[in-house]
Amino acid sequence: MDRVMIDTDILSYFFRGDQEVKIKFKEYLEHFNFIEISIITHYEITSGLLAKNALKQLEVFDDFMSGNIILPLTINSSKISSDLYSSLRKSGNSVDDIDLLIAGIAIENNLTLVTNNVNHFGRIRDLKIQNWKSK
Repeated sequence: MDRVMIDTDILSYFFRGDQEVKIKFKEYLEHFNFIEISIITHYEITSGLLAKNALKQLEVFDDFMSGNIILPLTINSSKISSDLYSSLRKSGNSVDDIDLLIAGIAIENNLTLVTNNVNHFGRIRDLKIQNWKSK
């Protein structure tokens, strides 16, 4: 089993109690003792909860993440994201900047990105993806 980085949408499904996603988390955690997310996903979850004033959910998220890994945006991952942006823009297949930053972090760390947003992330060369939320 490959190491993965969990995207924002999959993490949201997990916290909403989606059984399919929870089973995948359980299976993954039988092989690895932690999950990994990008600092971008951390930002998206935290900012969304703060905007809704969901302080209890924010506390639950912070407690959950204290035992897991938040991967930083680095100069190298930024360069990877910039290269992706350039090539996608030239080909007319733009992807949101935030998704490109997430992809750059996953590629830099040689991680498979677990996302339900296969449509956007599927356009990114060199990015391995899995969807834990099938149809």
